[in-house]
Formats: sequence, C-alpha cells, structure tokens
Amino acid sequence: MALYVEGLSKGAVHEGMAQFQEMMRQQLESSMHAELEKLLNTAAGEEREVSRKDFEGFKNLFHRFLQVKGPSIEWIKIQRPPEDSIQPYDKIAGTAPPDNVADCLNKLVVVKLNGGLGTSMGCKGPKSLISVRNENTFLDLTVQQIEHLNKTYDTDVPLVLMNSFNTDEDTKKILQKYTHHRVKIHTFNQSRYPRVNKESLLPVSTGLSMTGQSAEGWYPPGHGDIYASFYNSGLLEQLIAQGKEYIFVSNIDNLGATVDLHILHHLVNQPNGKRCEFIMEVTDKTRADVKGGTLIQYEGKLRLLEIAQVPKAHVDEFKSVSKFKIFNTNNLWISLSAIKRLQEQKAMDLEIIVNPKTLDGGQNVVQLETAVGAAIKCFDNALGINVPRSRFLPVKTTSDLLLVMSNLYSLDAGSLTMSPKREFPTTPHVKLGSSFTQVQEYLTRFESIPDMLELDHLTVSGDVTLGKNVSLKGTVIVIANHGDRIDIPAGSMLENKIVSGNLRIMDH
Repeated sequence: MALYVEGLSKGAVHEGMAQFQEMMRQQLESSMHAELEKLLNTAAGEEREVSRKDFEGFKNLFHRFLQVKGPSIEWIKIQRPPEDSIQPYDKIAGTAPPDNVADCLNKLVVVKLNGGLGTSMGCKGPKSLISVRNENTFLDLTVQQIEHLNKTYDTDVPLVLMNSFNTDEDTKKILQKYTHHRVKIHTFNQSRYPRVNKESLLPVSTGLSMTGQSAEGWYPPGHGDIYASFYNSGLLEQLIAQGKEYIFVSNIDNLGATVDLHILHHLVNQPNGKRCEFIMEVTDKTRADVKGGTLIQYEGKLRLLEIAQVPKAHVDEFKSVSKFKIFNTNNLWISLSAIKRLQEQKAMDLEIIVNPKTLDGGQNVVQLETAVGAAIKCFDNALGINVPRSRFLPVKTTSDLLLVMSNLYSLDAGSLTMSPKREFPTTPHVKLGSSFTQVQEYLTRFESIPDMLELDHLTVSGDVTLGKNVSLKGTVIVIANHGDRIDIPAGSMLENKIVSGNLRIMDH
C-alpha cells in the first residue's frame, strides 16, 4: 500500500512540475508579446508594418524554442539514406544535353544569399562587394554568369538577392551599375529579429531604431528565413505568375555554385506523379569538412543533420568521414509552388539553432536561427545529388581568396574552372596566419599572386611578404618568428621548403 501511495505522490509531483513549467512558458511568452508590442510602438508607417510581419515569424520561433525539451534528434533512430535518395552526379550528367535548354532556363530563378558582411575578412559593407578576381566582386561574377546564360540561350533567368538589413542599402546602391546588363535583378529583405537576453529571455533592444545602442539588439535569423521572407515580400507570387517554377539557391560567396543544366533538366523533366520539389547538392566529405551538415534518413524522411543537433557523446561519430561520407554544399534547387503551399499551410517546420553571442558591453544574448537546408524534410520526393567538389568553392577567408585569385583557376564568363595544367583535381591546402586575415593587409603582402599550379600545401605565419613571380610547389611552410620578418625575393621558386627565422631555407 505504501508503495502505491508513494507512486501516486511521485506522479503528482511530476504532474505538478509539468504544470509549473507550462505556466512559466506561458508567462515568458506573454511577457515577450508585451515587449514586442512596446517595440512596435516606437515606430510608425511602413517600418512598423514590416516589423509586425517579422515579429509574427519570431513569435512562432520563440514559442517553439520554449517547447523544446531536449535534443531534436534521437541518435538511435538515425538511418543511412536509401541508395536511390542520393544520386551520383555522373548518372544525371551522363544523359545527352537537353534540346529544350531555353525552356528549362525560362522556368528558373537564381537566388543568392546576400545577407553577410565582409567583417571576418576585415572589410566594411556586404561581403558580395569584395573583389575576388581581376577586380570582379562576388556580385559581378554572379551577374556575368547569368547574363552569359541569357545571351547564349536567349532566355530570361532573373537574379534575386536575399539581403539583410546589414547589406540592403549598400547592395541597392551598387545594383545601378548593372542596369544595361541582360539580367533582371530583384531584391527582398530577410527578417529582422530581436536578440534575447540569455537570463530574462526578453528583447535587449528598447526601440526599432537601427542607430546607437539599439542597433546591437537586432539580427538576421539565418538563411532558413528565406521561405517566409520571400513569401511575405510578394516576389514569390510575382515569379510564379511569370511562369517560373524553380529557384536555385546558394551562398553568394560559393564561387562553384553556377547554374548546372544537367541538374536543372533532371528537375524539370520528372514524371508528374513523382515531381521532385527539393534537390540538395552534397559532396564527399574531407577532413576539412567534418563540421558540415549531412543527410540522414529519419522517421521515413530525408533530413539534414547539423553538428549543433548532435548529442555531445556522438560528435566524434558525426565527424567521422567513414560513417557520414557527404556534406551539404548549401546549393539547393527548390519548387516555388511547393514553398507557396508549405507557407500557406504553415507546414515549414525547421529545427531551431540557438546561437549564443556576447554583445560589446559584455551582455550575453541568444539568437534563434534556422537553416535553409533543414526544410528538405518538408518537401515531397526530395533528393540529394552527390556533385563534384568543384561545385563547392566558398571564399570565407583570405586563404580561400588566395586560391581563387591564383593560376589554379581560369575565369570565363563569370565562372571559375580548375586549370587543365594542374595535374590533380584537388585544391591545395592553404593556411595563412593572422597577418593575412584582413584583405587590405593580405594584398600588400603579395607583390603578385604566386604560381600555385603544383602546390599541395602552404602554411604562412608571421611577418612575411612575397615578391613578384614567386613559384610554390609541393609543401611550403614559411614561418617568421616574433620580431623577425621574411621577404621571399621576386622570382623565387620554393619546392618542398621550410623557411623560418631570417630567411633560412631548408629542404622538407
């Protein structure tokens, strides 16, 4: 009898705890709604209406954040994707080029994620406006690529830029220079969400203004916001009315993400009953990509698994190149009508990424974000395509910039292709030290970009400069110790060399 009563009391305690937690959740949500209303009252007109729409999305995300009771993935339920759910690129590219290229292209819209700043490379303003090759910026190269398609096939592929409040103004100013190019360019803004105090779980900002201290209180909520903000902008409807069917989405700093006619043809020519609504380009993982999201089968659906969702005990397993062999390039092909349907049904259920930040004043905040690829589980007949590594050429650092500026690549109509003179299809591993982090300083340290056709590995650290026409082959390591400076003379050829101290050259 005592056991029975004890059981009852434990159950009652558990139930009471659950009720208390639910009450706390409701209280937090109610406080958040009141604070958001106060923020809306600090603005008027269009700004207020845009923010109201943004806040609807934020409320939904915050509500789901409060409901989360543990990891969104149960590790034991993870399965390898079925064989036919990730197709090798060769199988798709093996078919003859379609006769109806123009018809396919006229159904396509190219969308570039353009919300990021160039701060990590020491640049002000949008990252897309950094010069990457022959004075061409990321945006220049994108426009050239699409213009080349439109001229070659007499088509009308538009470019859509998803800007953030950080990049919108500067991007719009620069777009005037493309007025006479054969590319229609549209823009829309991703949402603006309030940063939340880690302790109180309330917004840190006191007004909608983006000036002064208030500016730190806002953030763009990750590229998963594309679905809602694209739909809310009215642009999605407009493009569907023009007969557009698919978008090709990629990061603007991925120079390998060009329109692939084979993938487009495969997408457009699916049989009606099995229309593929979402294609994710994946590529083979190397040790440099161990943190990249991967595709899994989970509860009967293809799903993106990100490192942030992995329980701590399984992180090493997730990073294993042998178990999880591929990762997401964030090159995605998505049906416009499917986005419209899912938005109207409110069926876009994306995992929440909780991103902790510390503001300049030392205040700890959290940002609630989502990832565009996480939506793969919401679409019908989703597919992965294992593409060549050449379709993943992101420029995140000056080390990446050195690769794309070098003679490893040739530039044609805005597209970079690996030089046929390079014997290996892989790119060298380049690690430039902190003296090279900022683009301006990086440029002063190279009198000209070295010949890197036969380079395997380059590490440069400390106060180092390279003269004109330097050639690097094999493994080259240049380390200037603290207080030393190393100048590699013009015309030098370094092959399997370690250079350290005051220009002592040793064979490696």
